[in-house]
Amino acid sequence: MRSRPLLTAVAGLTVLATTLTGCGAFGGGSADLQIYSARHYDLEGAFGEFTDETGISVEFISGDDAELLERLKAEGDDTPADVFMTVDAGNLWNGARQGELAATDSAVLRDAVPEDLRESDGRWYGLALRARTVTYNPDAVDPSEFDAVETYAGLADPKWKGRLCMRDATSAYTQSLVASLIELHGRERALEIVQGWVANDVAIMSNDVLLLEAIDAGTCDVGINNHYYLARLLEENPDLDVDLFWASQEGAGTHVNISGAGVVEGADNPEDALRLIEWLATDGQNAFVDANHEYPVNPSVEPEPLIAGFGDFKRMPLNAEAYGTFNAEAVDLLAEAGYR
Repeated sequence: MRSRPLLTAVAGLTVLATTLTGCGAFGGGSADLQIYSARHYDLEGAFGEFTDETGISVEFISGDDAELLERLKAEGDDTPADVFMTVDAGNLWNGARQGELAATDSAVLRDAVPEDLRESDGRWYGLALRARTVTYNPDAVDPSEFDAVETYAGLADPKWKGRLCMRDATSAYTQSLVASLIELHGRERALEIVQGWVANDVAIMSNDVLLLEAIDAGTCDVGINNHYYLARLLEENPDLDVDLFWASQEGAGTHVNISGAGVVEGADNPEDALRLIEWLATDGQNAFVDANHEYPVNPSVEPEPLIAGFGDFKRMPLNAEAYGTFNAEAVDLLAEAGYR
């Protein structure tokens, strides 16, 4: 067990505690496992099933990735957390780099999780896959207008001027997409792409749902969304006037990210923590991903019917290190380009 000295900034811990969004418990009494989770949706069903099947009780505390990672660092060896769960590969990489996640050896997870969706020393594993791709209003756009090789870069073409909606620069989704463009094209070309979006008078939205509603209403013609937000809205309204285009299928593939988890370094119950992660990647895959319309990372598990209807797609290989190491550069690049 490594040494993680407690921080003396009690006031900082108080601030962190007030920003967390609540907790849930399954199994009653004192929980066997404590989960710090930045994944705020659809945990109850999966964790409840795990408790029913194994008898291992689970409690989780929710917050955003940065808050929870700072909490782990502040608590040091006294942390009650057994599992750290995030919604961005860069944050998982960062947690491992800072020594907050333990190396594990699991043949189950090596078989269940593709190599680029897990850390080589088993410090974290992807559990749910989300694709960030192009969405559009079919009344205003013919999909033949999209560049099938470099779809994201193609939105910098002046023909899209006044037609684009995208997420804000503070979104982890935006930052990881831009980080992937830096890795793929280099900083200079990535800057040109983002400057092209800005030159096209991109309308900035604070969340993906508003973005999709704007496309449906005809406020803009094209956006970039996580696929599951579209699935959620289609579940509520099958007549939604928004279609999905799989980006860059003749090029690098569609940008993807993950929800994933790792065993906390110095966890009180590392064996059951790893057992939970193994279950979520195998028997519990559908329970974990289906309600939120995410893709299973496990290739032997079928996606739920609504997103299966989106069709197969080639995904861009995920490079968590790039998402993490290029994050600060992506933030600077967005600012330099004037992207809000």
